[in-house]
Amino acid sequence: MIEKLFARLQSYYDEMVAIRRYLHQHPELSFQEYKTAKYIADYYKKLGIPVRENVGGNGVVAKIVGKNEGKTVALRADFDALPIQDEKDVPYKSTVPGVMHACGHDGHTATLLVLAKVLHELRDEWEGTIVLIHQHAEEYAPGGAISMIEDGCLEGVEVIFGTHLWATEPTGTIQYRVGPIMAAADRFEIVIQGSGGHGAQQHKTKDAIVIASQLVLNLQQIVSRRVNPLQPAVVSIGSFVADNAFNVIADTAKLVGTVRTFDEKTRTDIEHEIERIVKGTCLAADCTYSYTYTRGYPPVVNHEEETNFLIKIAERVPEVTHIVEAEPHMGGEDFAYYLQHVKGTFFITGAKSEQTTNPFPHHHPKFDFDEKAMLIAAKTLGLAAIEYMKK
Repeated sequence: MIEKLFARLQSYYDEMVAIRRYLHQHPELSFQEYKTAKYIADYYKKLGIPVRENVGGNGVVAKIVGKNEGKTVALRADFDALPIQDEKDVPYKSTVPGVMHACGHDGHTATLLVLAKVLHELRDEWEGTIVLIHQHAEEYAPGGAISMIEDGCLEGVEVIFGTHLWATEPTGTIQYRVGPIMAAADRFEIVIQGSGGHGAQQHKTKDAIVIASQLVLNLQQIVSRRVNPLQPAVVSIGSFVADNAFNVIADTAKLVGTVRTFDEKTRTDIEHEIERIVKGTCLAADCTYSYTYTRGYPPVVNHEEETNFLIKIAERVPEVTHIVEAEPHMGGEDFAYYLQHVKGTFFITGAKSEQTTNPFPHHHPKFDFDEKAMLIAAKTLGLAAIEYMKK
């Protein structure tokens, strides 16, 4: 059975690449993935696999039943893109201005679709049920996982496995971690309300740019001086907007940033510390402010038994050359919500080409990955599903 699984995946590799490249040319943003969702659903319909559309929004869920009843295993892939202009010089470059797959979700989708095709062809040789979750809107909170769970995508599921193609880790590498592997990802917004005026009469104003600049520096003290150094944390300002003419002192300035943590107490403390620092800075400058803190995805926390199971599975995949315990990633992933409801694990599949010395990172305009990694991901996920159903 396993030899057949691997051989058929290998035989469909060209199709996997073709699907990935088609999706890469036709990306859609989070919560707008209507054509992508239809493409996924139509693929299943042509194979005769039962599929449910519009799950929690644009989500798609397919189900394959083996020869007899047994355990129910879920596999998940995401399919939304990012608001980034594709700057690669490749035949499959995005055809949508300002939108591209810059995180590998096109590869995740192609991997799961072809794996589903093979599992369906071999359904008389395994027992149980495999649920294929194609999730929309991973990139933008609140994400698609919550609404899909509420709409029943995990109904009857006992375990879930997911992976992320990682372009900065060598192809052939599988990274795992028991416990937290990806961070909670929160967003905050601060608006400083000063008192604008003429650029030549600064003494009659309360300069929002100066105050906000001071605030950016003050916020750096949170991680360096307020957080336990044994608790990983990030506070980053990603946007600073105060658009005015050259001779106008800004009336308002807006800061937008992100907080990344693993520990819930640290997360709450930082939320309060930000406002305390904002309040103190504005009090000293005699201005006012507004502050909004939005909690995004919780940390991705892998279950121990399922992670150890995945390690043993990865050892049996011929193309896997290195199995490495991962450092915690400060990036966020709403796969976290699935793991709050059922057992499972989320792992990293290396996708850095041997020909690339310095690969472009995720969310970069020239992001790309080694497509051979999709085959490794498919074999690992497929073997994990089949072997778990035997337990």
